Amino acid sequence: MHLTEQDSHTWEERPMDSNERSGDMTRRMFCVSFGVGMTMLTLPAISRAALKKVPTSTGIDAVFAPFVVAAERKIFEKHGLETSYKPFDDGNVALDALLTGSSDIGSTSELGGLARWDKGAKLYVTSYGVTSRQQIGITAREEIKKPEDLVGKTVGFPRASGGHYYFGRYVKHYKLPVDKIKVKNLQAPEMVAALERRDIDAFFLWEPWHTKAVQLVQGAHVLARSGDDNVYILTVYNYYSHGLIEDQPRAVAATRALIEATEYCATHQEDTAQIAAKAFRIPEADMKLYMTRLTYRVEMPKDVVTTNFREAAEFAQEQDIIKKTPDWNDLIRPQVMQEAAPDRATGW
Repeated sequence: MHLTEQDSHTWEERPMDSNERSGDMTRRMFCVSFGVGMTMLTLPAISRAALKKVPTSTGIDAVFAPFVVAAERKIFEKHGLETSYKPFDDGNVALDALLTGSSDIGSTSELGGLARWDKGAKLYVTSYGVTSRQQIGITAREEIKKPEDLVGKTVGFPRASGGHYYFGRYVKHYKLPVDKIKVKNLQAPEMVAALERRDIDAFFLWEPWHTKAVQLVQGAHVLARSGDDNVYILTVYNYYSHGLIEDQPRAVAATRALIEATEYCATHQEDTAQIAAKAFRIPEADMKLYMTRLTYRVEMPKDVVTTNFREAAEFAQEQDIIKKTPDWNDLIRPQVMQEAAPDRATGW
């Protein structure tokens, strides 16, 4: 079977029915490789003018379910805010929307934020909302059975992503000769087709691409998950725009709304899976499975956040992703969480 990037996800514009949203707005779906979509929160006309806007940008997997839930269940409204979410190929790409002013909140792991910060981007770490030992992993061709089998092979991952960082930690943990492993930097939607064409022999990436590869590429299998042997625990941070961080009341209200939405994901997984599956065009059964591999909780513990970022920055400098170590007091902003939920901002 020959795959193209479009085979991975096909999106279309379709009207919402009355169960999806009040009003007659439409949700614009998107083709993963070529476009963008948005679901806007429909608010009563009488109150819309009074609500402050907090647009968000997301990837297209279970990690970003809290943003969908926040919009669909109108959680931001409780905190005097209006929200929307705009899906992109992945969290790193979505983070760029903060830089153009079209989004106030984006989520991704350490490297995505560090790479943009190093280029002068004004975005700030205020918390993390998802952790996982299984969301990121390695999918490989049939003949690759153990770490050492990657030597002499070609692997793919998006540069400056969680997949890239996992690759670095993986080869270091298993003492693999990195100079004998060829690397291709590909974007997430390209991986399955590249594996099928034998352009690569394995990829380091996140779900849903592992599941899709196993379904669509003969002999493909999941070689490892990032938490195996404690190699890497994925931590997905909430990055705020400069405009949001400078508006403390709005930032605090948005944080409280995110906490509520994320807790909803943890305690109402059936409903969350249904909502997120529809939003991201992923089968509901698959979404339920992906969600079981994630821990949903918004918090900002100093030891975890600072350790993770310092280690990631060291790797990023080795890989020439960043030129210098960030000013941690500027990039990392616990003050918002300290006001929004002090019990979740420990150690500062």
